[in-house]
Amino acid sequence: MKQIEHIGIAVNDLATSVPLFETLLQTTCYKTEIVQSEQVATAFFACGNSKIELLQSLNDDGIIAKFIAKRGEGMHHIAFLVDDIYAEINRLKAEGFAFINEEPKIGADNKLICFLRPKETNGVLIELCQENNNKLDDKN
Repeated sequence: MKQIEHIGIAVNDLATSVPLFETLLQTTCYKTEIVQSEQVATAFFACGNSKIELLQSLNDDGIIAKFIAKRGEGMHHIAFLVDDIYAEINRLKAEGFAFINEEPKIGADNKLICFLRPKETNGVLIELCQENNNKLDDKN
């Protein structure tokens, strides 16, 4: 894994949270995006060589809404940038890790993404992400 790509933070309301994080980080939100596949609205902040991603659920029964109902607002996941997501999935599967989704899908910021099961990673949801250079299309 190359580096931490971003840290995802679950929030109830981007309209409230974006100004808060702009003040906290002393930078402006550089991008917002709707990710229909994950049923979230996102907001991104540059933070050194990494990013902070705020996630708001688009509906009451979405993954982020369920997370907030159970744990409250806060850190949702850590994403690691990888050069080859398929090779990394195979490496980690060989080491005994299980995935929420073994097939990468397109996520926010035009990345290929997949998630490891947090039960096997000390309760931390780990996301692998790779720049989307149409590799997903090559596999289908």
